[in-house]
Amino acid sequence: MYDKLWSKDFIFITLVNFLMYLIHYTLIVTVTIFTINKFHASESMGGLAAGIFIIGMLFGRLAAGRVIDYLQPKNVLLFAIIWSIITVGLYFAIHSLAILMTVRLLHGIAFGLASTATGTISSRIIPENRKGEGIGYYALSVTTASAIGPFCGIILNQRFGFESIFVVSLVIILIAFVVALFVKRLPKAQPTQSNDAETKGLDAYIQKEALPISFVIIFVGIAYSSVLSFLTVYTEQINLATASSFFFIVYAVSTFVTRPFTGKIYDNYGENKVMYPVLISFTLGLTLLALTHTSMLLLISAIFVGIGYGTIVPSAQAIAIQQSPKAKIGLATSTFYMFADFGAGIGPFILGILIPLMGYRNLYITMSILVIFSIVLYYFMHGRKATR
Repeated sequence: MYDKLWSKDFIFITLVNFLMYLIHYTLIVTVTIFTINKFHASESMGGLAAGIFIIGMLFGRLAAGRVIDYLQPKNVLLFAIIWSIITVGLYFAIHSLAILMTVRLLHGIAFGLASTATGTISSRIIPENRKGEGIGYYALSVTTASAIGPFCGIILNQRFGFESIFVVSLVIILIAFVVALFVKRLPKAQPTQSNDAETKGLDAYIQKEALPISFVIIFVGIAYSSVLSFLTVYTEQINLATASSFFFIVYAVSTFVTRPFTGKIYDNYGENKVMYPVLISFTLGLTLLALTHTSMLLLISAIFVGIGYGTIVPSAQAIAIQQSPKAKIGLATSTFYMFADFGAGIGPFILGILIPLMGYRNLYITMSILVIFSIVLYYFMHGRKATR
């Protein structure tokens, strides 16, 4: 059906994904402060308000993975965006901590459904011989949102108050709905002969061929959560708070610059030629982060983290999809992101316990060792069996 990468539908679905992630990142970096200030809550409760969204995402991806390969993905997407519009609207009615937690959970479920649908649609319309490159470009929508979202959230909160973020988020999700309407419906995935057996028990929710690389991404996600959750506090301690505001901008730019090359290397020379170098780059970035005493070194670490983590996730997603039957792309996408979300979600809780014991510099050294472990794990889980 699709013989070129930059089709109208690929551009539209990438734009929808960007808009949804923009809301996610705008809220997740500011909702902790909102919770503490608005409801005089503890820092742990503020963290829960941010983290409960990820718990909802897991439930949403679990549900989406079960049904999306048997339904029209566009219908799932439109349903999830309508649900998102309702939940974003509910932010205006928050007057207690319990309601905030409930709304965050419901928003997370809607986001999990929607992002699994966009991932499935993009994977189906990308030509098979350009899978690595296409998923890499698609994933730039997340990278861009992760740079713009936190910046916008902080600026809006400082200048206009937290409620202004709700207004902007509502406008953005309405635009996403309109754009999604113009995405064409996909032909239904062809079932495999073993479908009946595969949809029983755990196989109905987990794509087994996607498990090896998904297991690796848990540990990569935990390592990255140390950057996403604790970079601000760490840089304040070492008097680099001003430079840290540019960290994710540099991260995004370095990912943008390298993504076209890494995607083509993946497609032309195989996944190992990409995965090993970018895992090493991520290790170097975390090590530099642990050792930094200057703004320049901090931003250099952002370059290595951007090249590393910014390439690891889309490349690993491409592996998960290509290892799975074509009729199960939706379930493979859901499985991969459930494991990625689990790592990113459980990371802050585990690392929050470790920080008082080891401090931030030792934390980032430990995370670089964790990525080295991930390299070894990747070799045994997939790398040694990978072929061109």
